[in-house]
Amino acid sequence: MGEKAVSIARLDVAELIGILNEALAEEWLAYYQYWIGARIMEGPMRSEVEPELLLHATQELAHAGLVAGRIIQLGGSPILNPARWFDLAGCEYEEPTDPYIEEILKQNLKGERCAIQRYEDLADYTNGKDYATYQMAITILNEELEHEHDIEDYLNDLNIMKEDFKKLRI
Repeated sequence: MGEKAVSIARLDVAELIGILNEALAEEWLAYYQYWIGARIMEGPMRSEVEPELLLHATQELAHAGLVAGRIIQLGGSPILNPARWFDLAGCEYEEPTDPYIEEILKQNLKGERCAIQRYEDLADYTNGKDYATYQMAITILNEELEHEHDIEDYLNDLNIMKEDFKKLRI
């Protein structure tokens, strides 16, 4: 435990550790959502989108590492049992039962928007009270915003492709 990390935090550290464990659960589920979606995805642009989703998965795993590290610095314990992820996560994990690329991307977009809200709330909660957690939240928030943008671009490209295909059939 970092004594100074706890002493300079001007907020309820136990509550913060609880929030961070919720975020940690969400990061692990987001990692798996991206990883499995990239593996089973079917449809146009798959070969272009798959490496991007695997990169996003890797970044979500890195976020989990940052969050777990911060929990430990604050004297807490990261979630020790993956079975608790679903109980703690505020962001929904959607089983990718439809492997069509558009559906996988929509599921990931929904998850990113939830993550954006999580880190915006965490930044607001820690701003001016816990600088290390605030900085971590802003760093992760910026990556989540990039993920959202990437997914929106792919969905837009798919929509353009569908419209172009309709024009060719007329």
